[in-house]
Amino acid sequence: MTRPASTRPTRPVAVKPAGYVSLASYSSLARLWQLLAGAERAGREVSALRGDSPDIARRRIAGYELPGAGLFVDPVPLLAELEEGFAPHPALVALLGGDVAPLRELLSESYLLRLDFVVALTARRDLIARPEFRYLPRPGSEPPLPAGLPLRPRRLGRDELNLLLLRACGLA
Repeated sequence: MTRPASTRPTRPVAVKPAGYVSLASYSSLARLWQLLAGAERAGREVSALRGDSPDIARRRIAGYELPGAGLFVDPVPLLAELEEGFAPHPALVALLGGDVAPLRELLSESYLLRLDFVVALTARRDLIARPEFRYLPRPGSEPPLPAGLPLRPRRLGRDELNLLLLRACGLA
């Protein structure tokens, strides 16, 4: 199923904004349309960014959740938070002792990694993306860690982001 021509974005963004990762050079609108159509088929929410006109070639793809993603956690911001105010949980105590494995196991069992992307095509024909990732408690369960802890995934490389985007769009 292809998108009607009237809803396809056709005008590239002028430059690569800050916070975006370049996924591919010499890309095309057809590749962007392929990603957006795949995301819709996969049941993701595809929407224009607030303030963008419908013809701007930039869209948010939301709704992909990755279970068992504890290995992506970035312990550095969490350690900084724990040094200021300690939250007594065995996984956090182990983290303070230098062992990240219990935290990764807990996140893999009790949390989902919500993966949202903003994808765009620039005037220089670069396919770019801005990842918006966050850990969320599994539905129907009480989160084992205190609210307010900075549970963030580590910074991912271009190839990792590209693969996760393709999986979110049902193309990998």
